[in-house]
Amino acid sequence: MCNHSIPFGQIWASACWLILCFTVITAQEGANYDESKVPRYTLPPLLVAGDHTDITTTSQWIHNRRPEILELFSREMFGRVPDTEVKISNSVYDEDSNALAGLAIRKQVRIVIQNNRDSLILDLLLYLPSAAERPVPVFLGLNFLGNHTLDTDPAITIRNKKNSRGERMNRWPLKEILAHGYGVASMWYEDIDPDFDDGFKNGIHALFYKGDQQYPAADEWGSIAAWAWGLSRAMDYLQQDQDVDGRRVIVMGHSRLGKTALWAGALDERFALVISNDSGCGGAALSRRQFGETVERINRVFPHWFCSNFKKYNNNEANMPFDQHMLIALIAPRPVYIASALGDQWADPKGEFLSAKQAAKVYALFGEKMTIGDMPAVDHPVIYGKIGYHIRTGKHDVTAYDWQQFIHFADKFIMK
Repeated sequence: MCNHSIPFGQIWASACWLILCFTVITAQEGANYDESKVPRYTLPPLLVAGDHTDITTTSQWIHNRRPEILELFSREMFGRVPDTEVKISNSVYDEDSNALAGLAIRKQVRIVIQNNRDSLILDLLLYLPSAAERPVPVFLGLNFLGNHTLDTDPAITIRNKKNSRGERMNRWPLKEILAHGYGVASMWYEDIDPDFDDGFKNGIHALFYKGDQQYPAADEWGSIAAWAWGLSRAMDYLQQDQDVDGRRVIVMGHSRLGKTALWAGALDERFALVISNDSGCGGAALSRRQFGETVERINRVFPHWFCSNFKKYNNNEANMPFDQHMLIALIAPRPVYIASALGDQWADPKGEFLSAKQAAKVYALFGEKMTIGDMPAVDHPVIYGKIGYHIRTGKHDVTAYDWQQFIHFADKFIMK
């Protein structure tokens, strides 16, 4: 098995995490939070193809421009998934029809990825509302600290022993989500790939190396692309579970996992709705604004998140052939929700809103009638056609308020 169970690997990961926390705090010193210091910039056009053809129809977008943009992000930012063949299997190893005091059906699914040398285990936790008529729509998202931190349910398998049961219940209001008729599915993101710079040796990447390869090529996947790949493997299972409506799976993520959700939603059109919460630089926020976290800072502090090609845009955002409005546009015509927090200027809430505003040009091609004006007031969510946005009071987190807006948005497009 890959090295998650080796004590030395855990010690090394903990040490790296402490170093990383110190580095992140240091990295935020000197960041720009002054709008007057945002440089003048020109965004790459969404609706002009590489051969300078204007994109005026949905057919041109789908067959010409969208593949061009997807290729740019794959090659220059997130990295491609190698075409190495691996064997993937899944099995339900736990099922309880009376979970959460009778409110839910709990399933735990083991997804195994294998090559001819090694294997990797991903555990998917799934709760479905007992009272709802099945199949049900499902919110799918990766979690930071382990499946067992979503609830105190003693049956949830623990794969990360550093954190306690129910430690992140505040970010996953299971009972409220279930009460609205949705299921919840989640996996621990470090099951897929550890979130520290280990040279891509302890996660999914090593299973895809060819020959004597020891490191991804410059245009091959970093950790965010690996986590997005893991979300699609969870989607594979959800589409075959007869209790789940595979046509109504919502992918949601916070912070770095918000970046992941956007990339997963762009790549995998099976996701019916995409939610990004406080995703910032490399997620929903425009990189060219150089506000809060920048491309140089994110690549320096988190060198494993993106492919090596992305580092050539450190302090060089103006020469990027893309920006994050194009990432959001890749989700069209499916609904997308972007959430920001007033106390999270590091993630550039205004840049996140402006990305959504620019992406609306592509939604308009698909007949969405929308006029996006100025950024809305704090704690006043807005829905423009199939694009939703809010900026709330508070800090970098996922709150009950956020989930209320996500559920309301999903009700409009998924439940109806």
